Amino acid sequence: MEKLNLEDRITMTRAMVGLLDSWGVRPADQVELLALPAGTRPGSIRQFRQSTPFPEDVRIMERIEHFIGIADALRTSYPRNGHMGAIWMNKVNHRFDNRTPLVAMLEDGLDGIIAVRTHLDCAYDWHISGSDGNRNSAR
Repeated sequence: MEKLNLEDRITMTRAMVGLLDSWGVRPADQVELLALPAGTRPGSIRQFRQSTPFPEDVRIMERIEHFIGIADALRTSYPRNGHMGAIWMNKVNHRFDNRTPLVAMLEDGLDGIIAVRTHLDCAYDWHISGSDGNRNSAR
């Protein structure tokens, strides 16, 4: 991902906090989901909503990329109801050991985030499954 200028970083930060807010993610959990630096207080989310960009960190950007993919997949799955994403994220799902997708992401970290994305986005799942040397080609 190319380096963003300050204005674009602020816009992206606001959008990401807004997305997590729309899913009902509490500020303390947003800090955890985004892998913000140790010591980042939940009250910092208020500053991110206003005009402070997220720190430039590859771990944060990786998670943001996954959250954007999740949000896009939810919009595709529920094109007529913008609230279904929040409902889906907070509904128990057998795929995540009878946890909500949100709890799976919080408890499992990046692995949980990727599991939610691959469950929702078959194109992403196919992309990562096919990137291990065409494991299915010998069958």
